[in-house]
Amino acid sequence: MIIMVEICPNCGNYDPDKTVTDNKITCPKCSHTWDYKKLPLFIVTGASGVGKSTTVHTLQQMSREFVCLESDMLYSIMPHETPGDYMAQTEAMMAFSRDVMQCGKPAVWSRAGNIQMLPNAYGMRFFSGIFVLALTAGEAELRRRMTEGRGIADSEWIQRSVDYDRYFSEHDNIEGVYYDTLDVSKLTVQEAARELERWALGKL
Repeated sequence: MIIMVEICPNCGNYDPDKTVTDNKITCPKCSHTWDYKKLPLFIVTGASGVGKSTTVHTLQQMSREFVCLESDMLYSIMPHETPGDYMAQTEAMMAFSRDVMQCGKPAVWSRAGNIQMLPNAYGMRFFSGIFVLALTAGEAELRRRMTEGRGIADSEWIQRSVDYDRYFSEHDNIEGVYYDTLDVSKLTVQEAARELERWALGKL
């Protein structure tokens, strides 16, 4: 059963201003308290074409320890006027995750960018931690994956992805949001998924 965290089971209060601890949520209107599983949220990021979605999808096939999701799905369920509002998308991702993880499994999302928005999201308080892993591949391999793997011929798109990949390789944070990196240039997708699994399990 998925618990709708934002709705008090006692009085029906759906305002978001609940008090959250490691294992309880309290309604500010009626003081009713109910159980809550506060787990980590995992984000897999990286340049377009590096293999984020494929790696996360493969992890779901290989492991039952996580609920694996693709952030693009949010475009189809968000209001039509907000698909370009990345903070709204971030809040939707967190709201979805906080409910889903009541099954006892943390969520792993594939998300291309805007990780700098994570600390400013209201939903941050519903997680025991938010951890980001950036997949990198290097220029030559990324160009190969984009052209041969995905059939992309747009040179500007490819160059933007190469530059983004280089940023992840040369830095350890974006606007104060720190991330770990995983070089997948010589890994099969199964190997990359296993490394992702080891990384995430190490954060639990």
